[in-house]
Amino acid sequence: MPYSDASMNALRQSGDELADATVATLFERGEMGTYNTLMRFFSTAGAPVPDGLPDVAREYLEATSAPPSWVDWDEMERARLFFIDNNVHIATALSFAAMPACYLVPHVAKLLSATHGLNYPSTRMAATGQFTVYLMQPDAFEAGSRFLPAAQKVRLLHASIRHHLARENRWDIGTSGVPICQEDMIGGQMFFSMLVLDSLHRLGIHMTEEGAEAYYYAWRVVGAMLGVDQDVVPRNLDEAREFLDRYMIRHMGPSPEGAHLTRQLIELYEDIVPGTLFDPVVPTLVRYLVGDTCGDWLEVPRTPWDTVVRAVPHLLGVLETIEDRSPLGAWALDRLGHLTTLFELSSLTRGRVMHYAVPEDLRKEYGVPDAASRTRRWTPPAATLSP
Repeated sequence: MPYSDASMNALRQSGDELADATVATLFERGEMGTYNTLMRFFSTAGAPVPDGLPDVAREYLEATSAPPSWVDWDEMERARLFFIDNNVHIATALSFAAMPACYLVPHVAKLLSATHGLNYPSTRMAATGQFTVYLMQPDAFEAGSRFLPAAQKVRLLHASIRHHLARENRWDIGTSGVPICQEDMIGGQMFFSMLVLDSLHRLGIHMTEEGAEAYYYAWRVVGAMLGVDQDVVPRNLDEAREFLDRYMIRHMGPSPEGAHLTRQLIELYEDIVPGTLFDPVVPTLVRYLVGDTCGDWLEVPRTPWDTVVRAVPHLLGVLETIEDRSPLGAWALDRLGHLTTLFELSSLTRGRVMHYAVPEDLRKEYGVPDAASRTRRWTPPAATLSP
């Protein structure tokens, strides 16, 4: 569907009716503490709902317990295989492009600084990484999976942030719209899907059109489960390009919160990388993926590695060619990617399972694809700069 400033302004005035009503009732009845305590024991799909859970929460869980009826499961399987084939690259794109992109939107950076804390980006990174890993498991939508309960909890978490910011008069709805509004939820979906695909393309990763479309489709399903209005969300990659371009042109820019969050994020990544020799690679890769203008807005430091990083796509291209031509090489690289992703996630979570609890107040500290199919490469949709 075509997007305009008027249609996107309208998206700024709505949140998530079901989740917002559930959270409002839980707070009104003083039941949020009970909900958080009991929901720690509800982490797998199909498990019995804990005894004593408030009725409104039980009704919400029942209403959101299944994926949308329109899901194409063959397409979801293609998305899972795409993730297996590119997991370490996707993790890189999420970490060094999608996350910093969130900080390029000043009102989003302000919201994140108010709800997640300026000094603790590892919590959100760990939760995001864990959520993505849950999504791409073979049983993600079956009984016993951890993804469905995680999606249900994240949706209520977003609603609680809207509730707190409005109740405490910490958000100017007239100027900035509803916190975590439909436009921003779709924007976030674009960061974790379209922007990730753009970053993979920039890194020289070999992707087919089918693989890129399947990965985007998976995030459409995620968006639906997180309360995104499916009547307005982009249905394909071309529409996604149009929405992302317009969203970024409308909102991106510098902000103190964005620069601070980026600095803390870079320091977090540097702590994960053993030693200090390769620390400059972190800001270099961020700047390479988001571009110099955005890198300057986020105050990403320049390093001597800024020139060297341009060779990364060539190096990855060699590895991708090996993967294309050798089944054994493909298996070895996929296995290495899987282990690398697990190491990164383990480093962020410190071996713990991240719980998506609803804050009772806002604190300031808070299978392998056929190698032959990879020869047909995905090309990103052209930029759309229409007013």
